[in-house]
Order: sequence, then C-alpha cells, then structure tokens
Amino acid sequence: MKNKKNQLPPVIFGTSGLGNIYNETTFEKKLAIVKECVAEAKGLPVFDSAGKYGAGMALEVLGKCLKALNVDPKEVIISNKLAWYQVPLTTDEPTFEKGVWKNLTHDAVQRISYQGILDCFEQGNELLGDYSSQMASVHDPDEYLATATSKEEEDKLYNDILEAYRALTELKEQGKVNSVGVGSKQWRVIERISKDVDLDWVMIANSLTIHSHPKELIDFIAELNKKGVSVINSAVFNGGFLIGSDHYNYHLIDDSSEEGKKLYDWRNRFYDVCHRFDITPSEACFYFGFHIHGITSVALSTTNPYKVKSNVRMTEKEVPKAFWDTMVEEGLMEYNPLPY
Repeated sequence: MKNKKNQLPPVIFGTSGLGNIYNETTFEKKLAIVKECVAEAKGLPVFDSAGKYGAGMALEVLGKCLKALNVDPKEVIISNKLAWYQVPLTTDEPTFEKGVWKNLTHDAVQRISYQGILDCFEQGNELLGDYSSQMASVHDPDEYLATATSKEEEDKLYNDILEAYRALTELKEQGKVNSVGVGSKQWRVIERISKDVDLDWVMIANSLTIHSHPKELIDFIAELNKKGVSVINSAVFNGGFLIGSDHYNYHLIDDSSEEGKKLYDWRNRFYDVCHRFDITPSEACFYFGFHIHGITSVALSTTNPYKVKSNVRMTEKEVPKAFWDTMVEEGLMEYNPLPY
C-alpha cells in the first residue's frame, strides 16, 4: 500500500523556480505559478522547497505568494529540505552552485549538524512568514559526504548527518513537523541513511528517469514500499534535459564532447519515438517516473504558470506498452520495469 505514513498527492509542486534557478523570474509570474498550483492541486497543495533554492528566496517568495492568495496555513503542506542557511551576500555572486541561481539577494552556507538543522528549520519558518513546514529532511547529504578526503573524514561527516536526524526526530516528537525524510541525488546515500534512521519518506532526484533507472534502485524502492515509506520521484526530466534544456542533472552539456553527443543523440531518438506514438516527451517521462512500483508522487517544477495544469493532468495520461517495447527494441532502454 502506498503512503502508509504520508498521504501525499500524485504531483508535488517544486519551488526551485521561485528561487530564480537558471533565470530570474518576476514576482508577478511567481505569484501566478503558485496560484495555479493551489487551484490545480488534488486535495491540499504540497510544495517542496529548500533553503538552498535561491539561498532562501524560494521559501520567502512562497510564503508571500500564499499570503497574497489568502491561503489558510492549515490548507497547504510545505516540505522544507534543510541543510543550507541564509547569510548576507558579500561577493559578486553566491558561493554555492555558481551559475545556477540568478540575481540572488543572499548567499547560503551549509549547516549539517544537530544545531545546524535546528537553525535551518527555524530560519526556514521565519522566511515563510505566516506559514511553516510540516515535512522536514536533510538536503543533499550525498554532496556533503562527497567532500570527504578520507575514510575518517567521511565517518565524521556521516555522524553529522545522523546528528541532524536526531534533531529532526525531536522536532517530530515535539509535534513541530509531521514527517521526516531525505532528499538526495545519489540514491545509495538514501539507502545508507534508511538503515540508521526511521524515515517517513524519501525524495530521489535525478536517479530514476526514463534515461537512467538501475534495477538495484527499483528493487530498493520496492523495499521502501513494503516498509510503508513514501517515495517521491524528483527531477524525472534529468534536470530538464529530457524535455529540451541544455542542462543534464543541472550541469550544462557540451554538445561537442563525446558524452554530450551521446546524450543529444539519445534525446533525438527518444523524441522520434514520442512523435510516432503522439506522446509528448514530458508525458513519457512523467508516466515512467510515476508508475514504477512503490513511487508515491512526482515532484514537478516550472517557471511557466500555464504549464501547471498540464503537469497535473499528466497523471491521467496513458502511455501504451507498445511505446515502452519500442524504446527497448531501439536500444533507448535496456529493459522495461513498468508493471504492465
């Protein structure tokens, strides 16, 4: 059974666009996006945000938009992935993820520890204004561990992560959040944490897409499902690349490199199959990312308010087995893991 611990809708609204990812967006446009998300939500709207998104800008804008729309705080669910703390901007550009976030007003520093996560949680709620997050997690623990230069250092960093979860567990026991999860691009780190922490949900980013779907990951998701852990699939477009962006998993792709040529060739052939079946690339990506056994929800972000309705309605789009058979036959997928 899905969602034993968390009743989550099929589509969760990502908020990276509210933090000026890749391009600056006007407040009016951001307000229109949030308005559409509230209008199109199936049940209570669920927004996924993080202190990392625009160095807290996404949280602040989300709170302002919800207030402008007169949304009752009890009628919205907000997930805040914790680990990045907003600080003054003292350089020409932010010091984290250079080139990704545009025209920010603040910088952000990473704080993964017992006290650091509590600080991020409190600041996140301050940025949200009249609203607060009911879902909390540690954001990108994989990137944190990747900074280690030795086994001893990695052990220390992992202990920092466990201490952060001690803080989150206390917040849940105190009734300040309803559920505790994890958001990570490297699913193996989620697997490791899940053995040491009682998680309510996990968000897997970039790892489970129509382009990349290791069998070990699919088996792990099935295990989580048996435990009643909700699984949110995020970045089902590989950071936008599968639907036209030049960024794959948030990295700009050089189309003249060998790797770049392979990616663009795969995408062109994928688009051809979609055209033959009269299916949009986004519909194919969503269907795959949502219908793997054990997936609860898909998190989708957009900087276009007119795409919100079509994003939500992708839950109703059927993609025939023949499409996936063709993807396998033409070498675009090694196998079809969907439960037909």
